[in-house]
This record gives sequence, C-alpha cells and structure tokens, in this order.
Amino acid sequence: MLFFIIFLPSLTLATLSWLVPASASLFAAAAVTGLLVLRDAVAGRSLKLLNLTMLALFGGLGVALLLSPALSAIGVRIAIDAGLLIAVLIALALRFPFTLQYAREEAAPDAAAMPAFIRTNYVLSLAWIGAFALMLVADIVALRWPVLPLWTALAVAFVARNAAVGFTRWYVRRARGRAAGAT
Repeated sequence: MLFFIIFLPSLTLATLSWLVPASASLFAAAAVTGLLVLRDAVAGRSLKLLNLTMLALFGGLGVALLLSPALSAIGVRIAIDAGLLIAVLIALALRFPFTLQYAREEAAPDAAAMPAFIRTNYVLSLAWIGAFALMLVADIVALRWPVLPLWTALAVAFVARNAAVGFTRWYVRRARGRAAGAT
C-alpha cells in the first residue's frame, strides 16, 4: 500500500497525460502531491524529500508548459527523471538516504538506530538511484532517436520502477530476517 501512495502523483500524471493537456496533468499531479505533503504534516510525520521534489517538479513544469508550450512530453519526462535523480543523489551525498524517512516511520526507534538499519537504507536508496538513472537514460535515448517507439522508454521505466519496488520488498524482508536471527 505504501508504494501505491508514494507513486500516486506519478500515476496521476501518467493517467491524465493521455486525457488532458500536459500542463493540466502536471498541475493535477502537483495537487495530489500537495495532498500527500499536507497529509504527512497533519499526521506529524516528516515531510518527504520525494514528495517535496515531485511537488516542485510537477508545479514548476506545469508553469513552464503554460509559458512555453513547446516543451515536449519526453522533455517533461526527462526533467522529472533528472530532478528525482538529482534529489536522491544529493540526499545520499548528505548522508541521508531518502528511504530513511519512510523506514523510520515503520520501524521501532531502537531498530532505526542500528547500523544495519542505516546500511539497509543506503542499499535501498542506491537501488532506487539505479532505477531513476535507467529511466532517465531511456528517456534521453527516446529523445535522441525519435524513430524508436515511445513505448520502449515507457516499458523501461515500468520495468525499472517495478524492479526497484520488488527489490525493496525482498531486501527489507531479508534484512528483517537477518535482524531477527541476530537477536
């Protein structure tokens, strides 16, 4: 369920982009992201780097499209992929893997302070960095070689995102199993 909530803004954007102008789908995705930020704030949870980045990207790109409608759909995807990748890379460089914000809300405080917990979140963040990088490369390839069908970049993004979700679930189960075996 958590992954669905995390990706709800992206799902909103992807779905609406087939039905309404790109700027409208970006503003709708920004609104959904804003609701997630508000939900976290009201519940007293941390404001998530991923949500704040998506809010800025979706809103900013929506305004950019209103001002300059020449920005292509693939250009928007590249901007979003690059923005997410840069944000999670900066978080990692600052020694704060972005997955920590989600993991700390699910874990007991004593478990969240353990080195293995922190190490697990570095591994998870690196996996997501790989997925974001792969999505960015696929979109750049689609832009550079427009003869390729657009669905190839979409398929790469779908596989990369689902692989990262699957890896995250598997690795968290593995880490929990190791922690339970160590006690």
